[in-house]
Amino acid sequence: MLKIEANWIDLRYLDTLATKQTVIHRLNPRVKLLVVLAFIIAVTSFPKYEITALLPFFIFPAALLSLGNLPAAPILKRLLLVSPFVVFVGIFNPIFDHTPVAKIGSWILTGGWISFLSITLRLCLTVSTALILMATTGIDALGSALLRIGVPKIFVVQLMFMYRYLYVLLEEFVRSIQAYSLRSFHGEGVRFRAWGSLLGQLLIRSIDRANRIYQSMMCRGFDGEVRLMRTSTLTTTDIFYLIFWIVFFLCARLFNLPQLLGKLILGV
Repeated sequence: MLKIEANWIDLRYLDTLATKQTVIHRLNPRVKLLVVLAFIIAVTSFPKYEITALLPFFIFPAALLSLGNLPAAPILKRLLLVSPFVVFVGIFNPIFDHTPVAKIGSWILTGGWISFLSITLRLCLTVSTALILMATTGIDALGSALLRIGVPKIFVVQLMFMYRYLYVLLEEFVRSIQAYSLRSFHGEGVRFRAWGSLLGQLLIRSIDRANRIYQSMMCRGFDGEVRLMRTSTLTTTDIFYLIFWIVFFLCARLFNLPQLLGKLILGV
């Protein structure tokens, strides 16, 4: 099996995880979505030099991984895929922000490095939580939840199509690579001069595949509505889950919990 095909199959792993039946998976999708949105708002609202106050927010994704019986390795693997973007976002802060914050020996710690670390922590928290939400909810239930909280239908349908068509595009790409490998005699990999024609063939095949999928959808009566086989209602567990995490996020946002805990332990 080609390495790229293995990676393509691995992309579907989040959909597989979403079929589990744990206490987190059985929660109402709207409640899970609202809690994650509140989490993202709380994390991103901190000042740029804040680090210690962000640490309690790691409890939330850790609790979801534990209660949802999710393996941490696939989430971390996907988090590493976006790490270059994380570095690119904050790498210029140490260059432009030379405000002295602390002195460690002969080295002066500037505000640029503090803000860079703060941005990295916040992006890790938000991206990992979004991945966990997908792994415990699924794209169909998540789309339904977006509709029910008032997101316009056109955006939800486009989001779901983009998610599904990503697999279609990758599937066509895998088939093109396999066909090229079977017809070439110079080993693995695609030669540089062959990439132009290969991408052109991929575009043609993707358009043809998209037309066939669209015709199939129209023959089955698709009218733009997102329909699910089952609907979910609010339960006592959903309400408790929502209230508990909202209160925790508010406390962690309004108070520096690590600092308060340190004062309590040291008796200061």
